[in-house]
Amino acid sequence: MAQVVKENSITEGVIWKQLLLFFFPILIGTFFQQLYNMVDTIIVGQYVGTQALAAVGTTGTLINLLVGFFVGVSSGATVIISQFFGGGDWKALSNAVHTSMALALAGGGIILVLGLLTARPALLLLGVPGEILEDALLYLNVYYGGILFCMIYNVGTGILRAIGDSKMPLYVLIVCCLVNIVLDLLFVVAFHWGVLGVALATALSQGVSALLILLRLTLTHEAYRVELRRIRFERSILKNVIRIGLPTGLQSVLYSLSNLVMQASINSFGTDAIASWAAIGKIDGFIWMVMGAFGIAITTFVGQNFGARKYDRVRRSVRICLAMTMGVTAALSVAMLLFMEPLLRFFTGDPTVIALGQDFLWVLAPFYVAFVCVEIFSGAIRGAGEAIQPMVISLFGICGLRLLWVLVVLPMHSTMQMVAMTYPVTWVVTAAVFLVYYCRMGWLERCKKAAGHIGPGESGT
Repeated sequence: MAQVVKENSITEGVIWKQLLLFFFPILIGTFFQQLYNMVDTIIVGQYVGTQALAAVGTTGTLINLLVGFFVGVSSGATVIISQFFGGGDWKALSNAVHTSMALALAGGGIILVLGLLTARPALLLLGVPGEILEDALLYLNVYYGGILFCMIYNVGTGILRAIGDSKMPLYVLIVCCLVNIVLDLLFVVAFHWGVLGVALATALSQGVSALLILLRLTLTHEAYRVELRRIRFERSILKNVIRIGLPTGLQSVLYSLSNLVMQASINSFGTDAIASWAAIGKIDGFIWMVMGAFGIAITTFVGQNFGARKYDRVRRSVRICLAMTMGVTAALSVAMLLFMEPLLRFFTGDPTVIALGQDFLWVLAPFYVAFVCVEIFSGAIRGAGEAIQPMVISLFGICGLRLLWVLVVLPMHSTMQMVAMTYPVTWVVTAAVFLVYYCRMGWLERCKKAAGHIGPGESGT
């Protein structure tokens, strides 16, 4: 087990240095993930047209609804694995790894069936315009056809990051991105397959990433090695995975449902609005990837240090991570406002779409920093094993307020700017609630008691 101990630097050393060493591979990896998603959008917008751009863009919330739920549930395994790794319980770690892979296979099968059955009704329910409906349906069906690759990749990278390896997921994403770009150019630009070409490129590149992750996990000799014959559900492990992961999965569903409501509101303004919203989603994806990378980092840091019973290090890592995330997010928000027009031109030359995108960004960009509290505090609390409370806060703060805004405010002021304003309002309110909960509600003590960590002289401070 010498290599395992060597890799576990998260519970030792200077916190900000270890955070950055763990964070940067995640950040660069998510950059490449965002890059290959952006390449899809650029190639569709420039070589196929605005309608195709809108068709691909309108599918994102539907995909996130199903995929996000199962990735959220499997995140419970990531927390459990990080705690076992931090505590040095190698047998339980191995059981958790094989349970998480079984969850990936089961989740992929369920999403495949549900996705194919619900794709057309869901698009119709969203009010997708008739001129882009068939292209959107085609993209969804091909994407769902390769969904098992997506699940294996996401669960596999969760396992690696839980044990402190954020570099291998980076290498895999770089390869995946390059494969996707080459296939995009081949299928769309050379073969003129349009939306079908983009969908096939995405599915095949995810297949490559799933294969590479599986090779990494099956060829290692450490405690987290995946043996295909041992992939099955371990009842006690699955119970804890669901206890932590199910609220996270439901939270992801609630986010996606609220975003579906928002997408339906955008759809009502026509194809130009849909296209501009799709472009915005790719541009501000760079900010979300920074916050998401820090969120993954703090969840792993808290999980491993909680497992090692280093509670003071838990709190210090949260404070440091919060400060770093806010600083980076603020800088990116300013840069986005300064360069929004050339950024939008990457995706389309349509002046109407560009103007609409600028209007959206002026509403959104000044408030991204508010969501940092939501990302970091919820990630920290889940890392210690408490998942229901973050879900409840998000349910009322994000989803409930968005629905209320759509039902009450939008009918009185039916503009695209008011649709966009839903996001800053809900971010600020939810961030305030998370701040109070983190500071005042004794979550760490409850997690210690639930995990049986309370002993003589121990405290949560």
